[in-house]
Amino acid sequence: MPRSQRNDNFIDKTFTVMADLILKVLPTSSQSKTAFAYYRDGMSAQADGEYAEALENYQAALELEEDPTDRSYILYNIGLIHASNGDHQKALEYYHQALELNPRMPQALNNIAVIYHYLGTQAEEQQRPQEAEELFDRAADYWKRAIQLAPNNYIEAQNWLKTTGRSSMDVYF
Repeated sequence: MPRSQRNDNFIDKTFTVMADLILKVLPTSSQSKTAFAYYRDGMSAQADGEYAEALENYQAALELEEDPTDRSYILYNIGLIHASNGDHQKALEYYHQALELNPRMPQALNNIAVIYHYLGTQAEEQQRPQEAEELFDRAADYWKRAIQLAPNNYIEAQNWLKTTGRSSMDVYF
C-alpha cells in the first residue's frame, strides 16, 4: 500500500485527498500523476524521518518527472535529506542541480549559504582563518541572492550580512 494511503492524521489525510482530487481533475499524463504520487510519498516518508524510503520515492519521481520546476523541488528535497544526515557536499550537489532547473528558488540558495556558513565556522574553529573567510564570503553571496528573491525572509542572514560588513544595503525589503 502506498504511504499516502497509510496516513493516520487528519492533516495528512486531508492533503492526500486534496492532492488526489487535483490529480484527477488536472489534464496531466499518467506518468506525471505517478511521479507526483512518488513525490508525495517521499515527502510523507521524509516528514516521518524515514529518509531511505523518502530517497527511494524521490528517485522514482525523478525518473518519471519531466517538468523542470517539479524536478527542482524533488532535487531540493533530496538535498534536504543529505544535509540533515550531515553529508554537506552531497546536499550542495543536489541544491545546485535544483537551481540549474529553477534559479528562482530562494530556499535552495539559503540552504547553500547555511552550509557554507557552517563550514566557515568549522574552519574558523580549526584555526584556518583564510578558508573560513572564503566560505563566509560564499555564504554571503548566496544569502544576498536568496534575499533578492525573497526580501521579507532570512532576517537573521540580513543581520549577519550587515554586522559582518558583507553587505552595504541597509534594507532589503
